[in-house]
Amino acid sequence: MFKIFYPDEEAVSAYDIPYEALYDKGIRGVIFDVDNTLVPHGVPADDRAKKLFSRLRNIGLETCLLSNNKEPRVSSFAQAIGGSNYIYKGNKPGRKGYEKAMEQMGTDVGHTVFVGDQLFTDVFGAKRVGIHSILVRPIHPKEEIQIVLKRFLEAIVLYFYHRDKKRR
Repeated sequence: MFKIFYPDEEAVSAYDIPYEALYDKGIRGVIFDVDNTLVPHGVPADDRAKKLFSRLRNIGLETCLLSNNKEPRVSSFAQAIGGSNYIYKGNKPGRKGYEKAMEQMGTDVGHTVFVGDQLFTDVFGAKRVGIHSILVRPIHPKEEIQIVLKRFLEAIVLYFYHRDKKRR
């Protein structure tokens, strides 16, 4: 019942993912959520984010920021990290934003991963399109009220995800 919301894998942070290994497995594009995945909500790109995107470019990975936020937030973040494709008002978990991200990067579902912190928008949208999803822990506990409410429901889904994972 909850499996449509299960991530393909989990990581502590977007900064702990072995991107070189993903590249070796044929991944050529990474789609990222921004707020609470790369930086706390509303915070500008920091040195850690800038270094990550420099590393990704050096590996040879294309990137795209996919956010439900407005253009000023997403475009300024993309510029601050040294340039990245981006989509604002991405309407996650709708399919179109993910498909447009792959189009911008020149990738397809077999060569793309998605990294985000929310099950019902980030992971669910990626799964609807067929993109490998990596769920990361939220960077900061302070979130908007609608997200706080979703986190309670996410905890239920994650309980079953972890239980099912142990049984495999």
